[in-house]
Amino acid sequence: MSNLARVYALTADDYLAGEVLSPIRHEYVAGEVFAMAGATEEHATIAGNLFALLRSQVRGGPCRVYIADMKLRVDAADAFFYPDVFVTCDPRDAGEPLAKRHPPLICEVLSESTEAYDRGGKFAAYRTLDSLSEYLLIDSRRRSVEVFRRQPDGWLLAPVAPDGQLELMSLGFRCAVDALYEDVVFPTPANPPAA
Repeated sequence: MSNLARVYALTADDYLAGEVLSPIRHEYVAGEVFAMAGATEEHATIAGNLFALLRSQVRGGPCRVYIADMKLRVDAADAFFYPDVFVTCDPRDAGEPLAKRHPPLICEVLSESTEAYDRGGKFAAYRTLDSLSEYLLIDSRRRSVEVFRRQPDGWLLAPVAPDGQLELMSLGFRCAVDALYEDVVFPTPANPPAA
């Protein structure tokens, strides 16, 4: 007789119903649910700065900017994610109150615990979105900004200089990297002991 516990896969509908009632957010991937951890002050400040800058850019037009609490549905991966910030301009998303599906831009703010997944499995899922043209990664531990842009033959990495300008072609948006890191104070490394 086996001691293996039976694992039940959750349906997307069950996930959505549970998420409405849950006090914490969860991401959903192919029947499995993963609790979302809280963010550091640096992470929250960077995401807030980007949201404010993008909101100012798209105000009055067809695009909407979402931060942290709006789900992004990725059908090809049978997944729901909570990107740190994303934009949708597609009218099909306007009538979807629980999750959006057609972003031209997704941003993740990197942390120690999320960086590998944001660069790997999550980015692989995001790349299946036909609407996605740019994927922005902003590090919360040091000044580092990278933009991946969809090209006809794949994705091109465009690192941004720490004192440079971020350009998001999908939205005709530009800002100084300084604006993304406004009010962010990085922890200082401990002083080494004296010799």
